[in-house]
Amino acid sequence: MPTHKRHFAPGDLQFLTSSTYRRGKLFESDRFRWSFVEVLGQLRIEMGFRLIGWVLMPDHFHLLIKPEPVASTSRFMQEVKKRTAQRILSALSDNQRVAWCGKMRARLRLPPTVHADSQFRVWQRRFYPFGVYSEKKRLEKLNYMHGNPVKCGLVASPEQWPYLGRRAALCASLRHHTAAPRRCQINVIIGSNKLERH
Repeated sequence: MPTHKRHFAPGDLQFLTSSTYRRGKLFESDRFRWSFVEVLGQLRIEMGFRLIGWVLMPDHFHLLIKPEPVASTSRFMQEVKKRTAQRILSALSDNQRVAWCGKMRARLRLPPTVHADSQFRVWQRRFYPFGVYSEKKRLEKLNYMHGNPVKCGLVASPEQWPYLGRRAALCASLRHHTAAPRRCQINVIIGSNKLERH
């Protein structure tokens, strides 16, 4: 988990970052993006943390949260990673004959020198928490997240990237997903900027 022990006071906001194993661009897949959004929404309800802002990129995510209690951050991150990894690995295994899935599954395979319970890893083991202690820093982190998809050339403006926002945006995304389950649950794999439906 974190590289070293961090201490946060009750009420502190935390800016969290985590990346995929070997920086695999798993979240070029609409299906995996929606899985992440669903898991994030479920955990927000289950664990009661405040989601201030978030962005999901092809190979990493950033969250700005207020955990309740403050010590629950590690457990929250463990659950985000575990639940999304289970969904992703299951989908890749079921669809490994699809070129993109087979390639991504191979990328996630652990080398034989790694002794682990699983042969695959979706997320890098650590995450990086950063304490946000002022309004200036809060706005700085929100602006950073909102600018991330633009800086990476994914969209021309933040409004065009549906996988970022604040709590209200997450709720709207989940309502949209629930209202149109066929569109969002269809197996969509994105290879090199091309959608393949199967």
